[in-house]
Formats: sequence, structure tokens, C-alpha cells
Amino acid sequence: MERAEAYGFSGAMSGAFLLSCLLFAAVSRRQRGPYMDEVFHVPQAQAYCHGRFLQWDPMITTLPGLYLLSVGVLKPAAWLLGWTGSVVCSVGMLRFINLLFSAGNFYLLYLLLFKIHQKNKAVSGFQRILSALTLAMFPTLYFFTFLYYTDPGSVFFTLFSYLMCLYGNHKTSALLGFCGFMFRQTNIVWTVFCAGNVVAEKLNEAWKIELQKKRDEKISSRKGSFSDLTRILQFLVEYLTSPKNLVTLTALTWPYIILVSLFFVFIFINGGIVVGDRSSHEACLHFPQLFYFLSFTGFFSFPHLLTPTKIRKFLLSLQKHPVQYSLITVMSLFLIWKFTYVHKYLLADNRHYTFYVWRKVFQRHELVKYLLVPFYIFAGWSFADTLKSKSIFWILMYFVCLLAVTVPQKLLEFRYFILPFLIYRLNIPFLSLYRQLLELTFYILVNAVTFYLFLNRTFKWENSDEVQRFMW
Repeated sequence: MERAEAYGFSGAMSGAFLLSCLLFAAVSRRQRGPYMDEVFHVPQAQAYCHGRFLQWDPMITTLPGLYLLSVGVLKPAAWLLGWTGSVVCSVGMLRFINLLFSAGNFYLLYLLLFKIHQKNKAVSGFQRILSALTLAMFPTLYFFTFLYYTDPGSVFFTLFSYLMCLYGNHKTSALLGFCGFMFRQTNIVWTVFCAGNVVAEKLNEAWKIELQKKRDEKISSRKGSFSDLTRILQFLVEYLTSPKNLVTLTALTWPYIILVSLFFVFIFINGGIVVGDRSSHEACLHFPQLFYFLSFTGFFSFPHLLTPTKIRKFLLSLQKHPVQYSLITVMSLFLIWKFTYVHKYLLADNRHYTFYVWRKVFQRHELVKYLLVPFYIFAGWSFADTLKSKSIFWILMYFVCLLAVTVPQKLLEFRYFILPFLIYRLNIPFLSLYRQLLELTFYILVNAVTFYLFLNRTFKWENSDEVQRFMW
């Protein structure tokens, strides 16, 4: 990092942290007590704070990583600073843990952008800083910086694990992946993703050698036509069924294999992936979640995905491959018809934005969910088009992880899309400075509206005197 870039990054991070502190103060003044899921998380952390480690709220569905870390930070800080009484693990102090995670996420996002795009000499230090700032302000993640939720910590350990993987520190990466798993069980998918990075790199090297042997310049590891895909899948099967190759890959990825094995042991002992209340978190094949994720990504990445050039390329692709797109359309309609699930929380809880998205869009008419298929297809094509700089093996590996982390979820919840979105956004090429500034401005506006609604547009339910607030 050059000196000017270092100063610029320090200034951006300091400014962002100062803004977050001001917002933190505003949220803490308006909402002093626990809100939403905090009513479970805060008492559980306070029980740990008082040494009651065997106490557990059965309504909590995640492992105790957040509470253990909170106590591990706040207890020593209280001893050093002389804090006593209820202030040690108060709501405000517990929320402050996530403010620290937010600062850590900013730094990790910058380091990841630097590492992933280090070969692109056209990217300036200012662009890297601007992109890191934009992702640190990503609305769905940024909002939960100010509440005691698992999201900031979950993202922190997952991004840290990914960074260590890219630098080849796989034992450290797996250890950090375990920390991420302790925050949210589905983060095990991103441990598989880290292992997949190693495998994809080896596959890409072998594929290039294979092409060189056959002197077939028409097939590239970066193309994605159906004919090329058939050849690549055939190569993939041959490579992965070779005992020699399997031994090599196992030697490279054994820390991740151990962690995934421990995950399956946990599943066996626990009787499922969810701890605590399982009645509202049943796994199912909810394939339309992939369409919702693509729409979510299209909304928050429109400077990348929605451009006149991309629209023209998509229309040209439709003309060239009408049969393929017809099959995709039919398959999408079938998946929506047979595999759409509506969770009871989605219909009942009017504090979440997803409640209004579902009511205002999907519940307007039975046919609406089918009429959106052309938009899903464009979003999917544009999504894949922005990843064309990655190898086909990386894309296949990411897509498998994306399916694994979204499809089994019955509840439409934007928080579930945070990590797959960030991994995607980190790996796509940099835009022009104008479009980067447009993206940052959009995020700031969305955050401004979100915090305005949360702080000022309160309401009450008929059967409750508690103040309710709008949130992601």
C-alpha cells in the first residue's frame, strides 16, 4: 500500500467509523431496550456475562459464538477500565461489539479487494478505497451494525477466513471458518467455498494443460457456452475420479475437510442444523430463493448489472440461443409453480421490508410470480456475465455454494443474502469511477431512508403497547 493510499484509507475508515458512532448514539437513544431478535440475544449474552454458561434460551437457533466473544471482549475491558454493575454487559455495550465488527469488516473488504484484483494494474488506490467503503455501507449489513445481531460477526469471520484462504494460510482459514460457524451454522458453506477456491485453482491449471495438449484454442476455461460446458464437465469427472488427483487435493484442503467432518458430526449429534426452536426453521427445496437473490443482487448492484451495453448483449444472446432460453424459461416456471413456499413470518410480521415486498408485489395476483420470470432470467444472465473474468470452475463452485446457502431456506429474509452478495461483489471487475460513485450514493440514500424509518416512523400493534419499528 502506497503512502497516499494508506492515508486515504485511514481517512475513509476513520470517517466511516465516526459516522457509525453518531448513528449508534442515535439508535441507542431512540431504542434503549432490546428490539426484535435482541430480546433473545441480549439476555443470553447477559447470562454468559454472569457466568451462567449452562443457561440457554430455546428460541435461539444459532450457536453461542456471539455471546462467547462478547463476554471475552467486555469482561477484560471492564476489568481494565474499572467498569462495574450492569453497564458491563448492557444493551449498549453489547451492541458496541458489532460496531467494532463493522470497522473490522471495512478493513477486510479493502484487503480482499486488494488481493483479488492485485493483477489489475488499471485499478487505482482510490477506487479500491471507494469500493471498500461502498461495501462496508452495504445497507442490509450496515443496518445490523447498530443492533445486537449475529450478522456483523458472521460476516467478519467469514471474510477473514476467505482472506486467509487467498493467501494460502489454510489452517488459519479453517480456524476462522469454525468461528464463523459458531456465529451461524450455514457459514459452513463458505468453508466449503474456501476449499473450493483451492480445488478450482488446481482444476484450472490442469484444464489449461489439457487444452495445450490438444491444441484446441476454441475451448477456454473462461467461456460458458453449453457445448464447452459439456466438455468441461467431462474433464471435471475424469480429474476428480483420479486417485492421484484426489490425494493431491486432500493434502491441500485437509483443514477444511476436518472442519466439514466436524460439522456432520454436529448434525448427527444435534439431529439437525438448527439448535433451539426448529419449528420455524424447517429446511426445504425453495428454489425460487435463487430468483429472489438474483433480484436482490440486481437491485443493489444495478450500476454493474443494468447498463445499456448489457441489455443489448442480452437481447443479442436471446436471438442467438432461443431454444436454450426457452428451456430455462420453462424450467423457471416449473420451479416457481412447484417449489414456492410462503413462511408464516413473511405474512405476519409487518416490521420487515420483506412483508411489504411480498404483499405489494407477489400477492397482487397469482400470476405475478410467473410474470417476473423474464426479469429473473435477465438478472441471472447479467449476474453470470459480470463473473466471466473468473474461471468456469470458480463459477461452478460459487454457484453450488450459492444454491446450498439459499435454496434450503423457507423464509424470505434479506439477511441470508448478505454473504453470497459480498462474495459476488468482491469478485467482479471494477467499474468506472462514475458508476462507483453512483453505487455509493445509492447505498447512502437507502441507508438514510432505512434509518429515518427505523428512528422516526414508529407504530404500535393493536394488542401491544410496545413501539414497533421498520427494519430489514
